Amino acid sequence: MDLPVMPPVDPMLAKAVPEIPPGLHYEAKWDGFRAVVFRDGAELELGSRTGKPLTRYFPELVAALQRELPERCVLDGEIVIAHNGRLHFEELLERIHPAASRVRTLAERTPASFVAFDLLALGEEKYADRPLAERRAALAHALAGARPPVFLAPATTDLELAKVWFSQFEGAGLDGVVAKPLDQPYREGARTMYKIKHARTADCVLAGYREHKSGPVVGSLLLGLYDAGGQLQHVGVSASFPMARRRELAEQLQPLRMTDLSGHPWAAWAEESAHESARLPGAQSRWTGGKDLSWVPLRPELVCEVAYDHMEGTRFRHTTQFRRWRPDREPAGCTYEQLEEPVGYDLGELLPGS
Repeated sequence: MDLPVMPPVDPMLAKAVPEIPPGLHYEAKWDGFRAVVFRDGAELELGSRTGKPLTRYFPELVAALQRELPERCVLDGEIVIAHNGRLHFEELLERIHPAASRVRTLAERTPASFVAFDLLALGEEKYADRPLAERRAALAHALAGARPPVFLAPATTDLELAKVWFSQFEGAGLDGVVAKPLDQPYREGARTMYKIKHARTADCVLAGYREHKSGPVVGSLLLGLYDAGGQLQHVGVSASFPMARRRELAEQLQPLRMTDLSGHPWAAWAEESAHESARLPGAQSRWTGGKDLSWVPLRPELVCEVAYDHMEGTRFRHTTQFRRWRPDREPAGCTYEQLEEPVGYDLGELLPGS
């Protein structure tokens, strides 16, 4: 492979802002795997945000990109799985599997798509140093004839339309809106874009915590919500505390620590078979590898309010932000019913043929 831009590429990033800023280029914020595609004739590589190759996990996408992309190019975009009118991030996670046979099966069952939103190189030309307006025009021309599952990310400079997108697209599993300055070059690893995401709160049951890597202080709080059957489901974590606060939390939660896990709602996490049907807090994953995911069980008596952006199935998609304790709330009242349901939106209107 010999391209004007060579792997690995550290993708350009976005910083969070509370509102959509005016006078910029706007796109949907895709909820998938960020990927930079390098194609040099018969050679094609999918590079992840961390620089690790994703190529082996998406054989069907490699074939499609070989068919639909220009002969020599470097594109930045997102790998997504879309069907039934929405994105499915959980199915993307399943694709990171060591068994080639499993990858092939999933590639047939839930094929992936690639949504391109930036151009770093085309033919013999490097585009990364050019302003976004020029990169976008060249990208649109290069993908003018592309067919599904390869898409050009819809974009606009109309602020009012971007606001409509922000309110509508969440119903299809998208993650908000990204705003980009039209006059800036592609700056690897720099947070020169802006992301605007939905902000909501939920009252959750605190059922345990993981210790911080530095020692016996709180690393992350393990959160639960009760389902319709009265079972406490693990829905995510809250983290990002200052060290002093981590020590305070460890002391504060000491009286709730359980020495016998058998009485805990998540006692089954220790049984390997339980992880086949539920995402429990002690589960290993292909993303965490051998990382220590042991945790400290707590009597589920405390309620805390957390901020979150959106759900992926029955869990918070990202780490939540701790807001406050809720001594006025009973744990049994912390159910899924309190969560706001976004208005449905058919992703097929945004990605025809997905």
